[in-house]
Amino acid sequence: MNAAKDTTEDKILEAATQVFVQKGMEGARMQEIADAAGINKALLHYYFRSKDKLFDAIFSKIVSFAFPKIGQILQAELPFVDKVEQAIDTYLDLLLKHPYLPGFILKEVNRDPSVFFKLVMKHGFKLEPIFQVMQEAMDRGELIRMKPEHLVVNVVGLCVFPFAAKPVISFVAFNEDPEATQAFFEERREEVKQFVIRAIQPIN
Repeated sequence: MNAAKDTTEDKILEAATQVFVQKGMEGARMQEIADAAGINKALLHYYFRSKDKLFDAIFSKIVSFAFPKIGQILQAELPFVDKVEQAIDTYLDLLLKHPYLPGFILKEVNRDPSVFFKLVMKHGFKLEPIFQVMQEAMDRGELIRMKPEHLVVNVVGLCVFPFAAKPVISFVAFNEDPEATQAFFEERREEVKQFVIRAIQPIN
């Protein structure tokens, strides 16, 4: 794929993401996406024949950013706490880069959960390897005894909720001050890591 094609495809994906976030999968129109990308509709269809394929491409791009990195972290020869810190960094990098993602996914799951679940299955994301790493850490005494499912949900919740509720947090806590709100979200990285590590480390 040449550089011009790469640039056009990136413009389409960026424009489509904006339209999908504003209108949802059901309300988005291919003509709107073409207009937002600054191209004609025929060229858009040349790259992506349908909204479904475009949505799949956006999701695939996001998945390819985070999931392989988390898999590498889980398999690395590191103390479990270091793995947790690196996984949180990776997840928050994704959310800071795509802050609309939690709200967008929640809206689409509520509209039609089968679409999201099919995409997750297609990309082969499974929780079992994560649970196995946690169980091994518990057996080594690096992690307090707990249900792995709770730790995963706790970490995801701490990372995702502020982004899903960003307008509310901005209004209630920071009087809609964009700089103060952004500073808060940048601080979340260390706050989440410290909170989780204090909660999961065994007391010696």
